[in-house]
Amino acid sequence: MKLFFKTLIIGQFMMFASSCNNSTDKTQTAEANDSSKYAQGTFGYDLNFLQQHDSVIVLKSGDNAQVIVSPKYQAKVFTSTVDGENGFSFGWVNYKAFSGPEDAHMNAYGGENRLWLGPEGGRFSLFFNPGDSMVFDHWKTPAAFDTEVWKVTAQTDNSVTMQKDMQLTNYHNTPLQLSVTRAVAILNNDEIQSGTGITLETGVKAVAYETINTLTNTGKDAWTEATGMPCIWILDMMKNTPSTVIVVPYKNAKGVKFEDVATTNYFGEIPADRLKHDDDKLFFKADGKSRGKLGIKPKYAKPAIGSYDPENKVLTIAMFEPDASAKYLNQEWNTIKPPFSGDAVNAYNDGPLADGSQMGPFYEIESVSPAAFLQPDQSLVHKQSVYHFTGDEKALDAISQKVLGVSLNEIQTAFK
Repeated sequence: MKLFFKTLIIGQFMMFASSCNNSTDKTQTAEANDSSKYAQGTFGYDLNFLQQHDSVIVLKSGDNAQVIVSPKYQAKVFTSTVDGENGFSFGWVNYKAFSGPEDAHMNAYGGENRLWLGPEGGRFSLFFNPGDSMVFDHWKTPAAFDTEVWKVTAQTDNSVTMQKDMQLTNYHNTPLQLSVTRAVAILNNDEIQSGTGITLETGVKAVAYETINTLTNTGKDAWTEATGMPCIWILDMMKNTPSTVIVVPYKNAKGVKFEDVATTNYFGEIPADRLKHDDDKLFFKADGKSRGKLGIKPKYAKPAIGSYDPENKVLTIAMFEPDASAKYLNQEWNTIKPPFSGDAVNAYNDGPLADGSQMGPFYEIESVSPAAFLQPDQSLVHKQSVYHFTGDEKALDAISQKVLGVSLNEIQTAFK
């Protein structure tokens, strides 16, 4: 198959975790099908559970690489595997979110790759009604990308294209008519090597998929700095372990103050024992034990972010196309900061709230498109690819050094 495509403020939605208590394992197991023949944590277990709620689409490459896509649940990729139905399931699925009434603020079904539109906060927010104070009680994820079904417009054994028309109003009271097309394609080994520039060695198993996300202005008016506009926001929710570490490479930061490169205080400053950095990269604990979020400014962003889970020997990499010269929307819950001072790539570690409740645990790696300055009928395209590699650590180390610029030893010893 010809390569289908070339080759992130986290939503404040964790604040609604008071409706999701911290008895996660027992609750999630009970919510899933107890008669499943697959162990929890496997791809088959998640597939069996999701099929009880949705006629999901499974994309396959070779004998064992598989990806679950759901048009019903907002065109998201729920999870993937390298080892068939008995293999490890990479994505985080929030089983308990599938039962009971819809949440008033955000329905967190999980999924290792979902599409949202931003900005979440700021002068052009899509999550607050015009004039409302930007506090949790007023925060609402638009139904169009929270709960509503998308339409399948094309499908093959290894790809699916989905589409959704939306009518939104931003905080500036600008009506936005738009259409979003989202295509997902699973990649074969040749396409994985071409997309990353690596060589897949014997002893490494891989699954990867590419998404192309197209936002079109279907209204009669242009989106300008005066009216405001949306952006495309891709968020990947992954399973964490106590030793999982996120790696964010960046560029041109030698001699630059770190606070000019990275935003590290979305939910309060990240403690120093959870964040390490130098001139070209940072390491961020992704253990699900302390809530924190960071981002990298577009001037310094590189086209990759990753993580390593040494317990399961899983190297995960997301690749995208940041634009250092473009304007990115600020997404913080205030109207004070300049509207085009946002980040191009983000990472989030879940953790307990003050009352001890917690949605996860999980972690996220994210990418964001530039602001969509679009004339009527114009489109903005944002691409992101997700790669999971597992197996021989020497071979995984070579991949990490090639794509992320860091060794597995650096990742594993960053917080020791």
